[in-house]
Amino acid sequence: MENISANLAKTRFGELLMKAQKSPVQIDKNGRPVAVLMSIEDYQASEQMKTKWFESRMQEAKTEIKKGQLVDGEQVLNQLMDDLVDQ
Repeated sequence: MENISANLAKTRFGELLMKAQKSPVQIDKNGRPVAVLMSIEDYQASEQMKTKWFESRMQEAKTEIKKGQLVDGEQVLNQLMDDLVDQ
C-alpha cells in the first residue's frame, strides 16, 4: 500500500483519487497513519465480507444454542475479537 502525507494528499487530491481506484492509499499526518483512501468497490467488498462473517457467526451461535452449548458472553466476545485480529 502506498503512503502519502496529508499535505500532499490535499494538494494532489485528484491524483490521490486516481491512485485509490487501483489500490488503497494510506494517508499519514505528522508521520503517523490516520486514514486509508480506497475505491468504493473495495470498500463495499470489505463491508460485504464483514457482513457475511457476522451472519456466519450468528448461524453458528444459533446452532450451538439449539444443542445447549451455551458459553459465557465475555468468552464469546473475546473469541470474536481474537477472530478479528487473526483476519
